[in-house]
Amino acid sequence: MRGGAPAFALGVIEGVADALSSFAKLFGGWLGDRVERRKPWAAAGYLLTALTTGLYGLFPWWPWTLVVRTVGWAGRGLRSPLHDALLADSIPACARGRAFGFDEAADTAGAVAGPLGALAIINFWPPGNGDLHSFSVIFWLAAIPGVLAALSILTLVKERKHPTLKGETFMDSLRMLPDSYRRYLAGVFIFGCGDFSHTMLIMYAVQSLAPWYGQSAGVIAIGLYALHNVLYAVGAYPAGVLADRFGKRGFLIAAYGLAALMNLLLITAAPSIIVLVLVFVLAGGGYAFQQSLERAIVADIAPEEVRSMGFGVLAAVNGVGDLVSSAIVGALWTAFSPSIAFSYAFVMTVAGAVSTMVALRSGRSAGNA
Repeated sequence: MRGGAPAFALGVIEGVADALSSFAKLFGGWLGDRVERRKPWAAAGYLLTALTTGLYGLFPWWPWTLVVRTVGWAGRGLRSPLHDALLADSIPACARGRAFGFDEAADTAGAVAGPLGALAIINFWPPGNGDLHSFSVIFWLAAIPGVLAALSILTLVKERKHPTLKGETFMDSLRMLPDSYRRYLAGVFIFGCGDFSHTMLIMYAVQSLAPWYGQSAGVIAIGLYALHNVLYAVGAYPAGVLADRFGKRGFLIAAYGLAALMNLLLITAAPSIIVLVLVFVLAGGGYAFQQSLERAIVADIAPEEVRSMGFGVLAAVNGVGDLVSSAIVGALWTAFSPSIAFSYAFVMTVAGAVSTMVALRSGRSAGNA
């Protein structure tokens, strides 16, 4: 943005966009159980996000970025449960782990390829000082994958007929979700309140390595986070295959356990290259199972008539958990120390793992995982 923006602007933009995205996820879940064709709505969500991406560079004014980001994230929230419901409807129950794992792997690979592509474009055609037009071209190029995704959904996805609700209100849909789902959701939320953003591990690595490696600490930290993302992307599909073969529920609890073990390592082990490699490996490997299996299990335990709602509530609860965990860990880190912050995260991830294990055991008869 030309001329810069006040420091609080980023917080306002991200906070408002994430809040609206969470509401949009709930609405998208509710809507998905009421429309006979989910494809057009899911495609519209992708298209809305794509078009707003192109609009970022139109005006060098941060309130404009706030508006565009908020609208785009609303589209992203709307499409999320519709996308998951379409995926769940298109595959047999015995293949849900690998299907959601492949979806997570593809999404993560795209998230890595996108910034790399943007860097390549900037290096090939570096914008001049204040050259807003050049940035606008880059943003419009970045919108192309979203447009292609929308077209792919409309032309390639074969939508299966599903039960539709008509007169029920939003609260009626929530009440239709079974007790097994509610218990599972409570465990996921407790775990999520300790599952802080893994980008915070970059800051921990930089602070830990700086006394020995100086300015190179930042490069090492970025390399460790790249390792995390590679494990996440490459491991998601094999994780789904294993979960389909041996049981999704046990592997999800194991993933939660890896997160708790990562926090325990951060609390007790003296920071070193070897320890930090283990931390990032545990984080990336745990994510490979966690992010896909949470959704796959919802497909197992949520009734078909409110399955889209189940995905929407899960996505919204995860969004709230991300906000709570990162805010509390960041506050404890700043006010006390990283050890105190990671101790909080350890307690919550262990509590979430135990709660989820109990919930899934008590609701085993409701699903086939």
